[in-house]
This record gives sequence, structure tokens and C-alpha cells, in this order.
Amino acid sequence: MAAFFDTITPEIREFICNQHLFFVGTAPSEAGEVSVSPKGYDTLRILGESKILYLDYYGSGNETANHLNQNKKITFMWCSFEDEPLILRVYGRGKVLDKGTEEYSSNLNEHFSGFEERIVRQIFEIDVVSVQKSCGWGVPFMKFEKERTKLDDMSKKRR
Repeated sequence: MAAFFDTITPEIREFICNQHLFFVGTAPSEAGEVSVSPKGYDTLRILGESKILYLDYYGSGNETANHLNQNKKITFMWCSFEDEPLILRVYGRGKVLDKGTEEYSSNLNEHFSGFEERIVRQIFEIDVVSVQKSCGWGVPFMKFEKERTKLDDMSKKRR
């Protein structure tokens, strides 16, 4: 049975921080496809009970930014692969913090100080609307081995 919360509780925050993988989902306002992308690395920051920052690397398309500029809707999802079964979704309204803006620079310096700016495309700022926990009984057990380095390696070649 699903349970909804208004904010990110300390228990939920701890679960999120212990995961190696999360998914980001957005959709266009009108015609077009839903975009769901797996994400890794240490690119997510939880600021209090109702705000998330997500640092976005360069990569393939830029659907997340395009969709947020259209309708602001975004969903994050985490699955427990190693411990007790759980699926966690955070529903939010987001905005794009573009490079070259004061908001982008201050958030990068304050919350992502270990990242080289040349490898960052933008930062997404999310206001949490609701949080949903569900059973996750169908999620398989899998063990985390290590982060892939290819994206980081390719991004560092950017000038």
C-alpha cells in the first residue's frame, strides 16, 4: 500500500542518501515523449524538507531542461536493490539554473564545490510537492559494484 508525505522526512532523506542510483522523469506539456533517465554520481543535494538540487552533466539530449521550462513537473524515483524492499518517488516543480547566472554560480559553489564547472551543464532546483513510498516487492536484489567513469572522463575533455 502506498503512503504519501508532504516533505522529505529524516528517514526518507537517509534512504535517498544511501542509494547509488536514481531516476529522473519529465514530460512535455503537449505532444512528445516522456523522458526517464537513470542517474548516478554524487549529483543530488537535499536542502531541508522540501528542496532538492540536482547537478546535470553534459550528455545526450536536454529533455529535462526543456520539459521543466515548459511545465516545471519532475519526478525522482529510487528503488531499494540491496535492503528492505522500497520504491520512493519525489514529485516536484523544478526550474533550470543556467550557467552564467548568479543563482547557478552560488549553488554550484555552495553545494557542489568539488565539481569542475566545465563538466556541468546546469543545475535543477526542485520544490518538493509530495513524496510517495510503496512496497518495492517486485524490485530484484542487485549489488553495487562501482561508478562508471566514462561520463566523467568524457565530460572532463570539454573545454
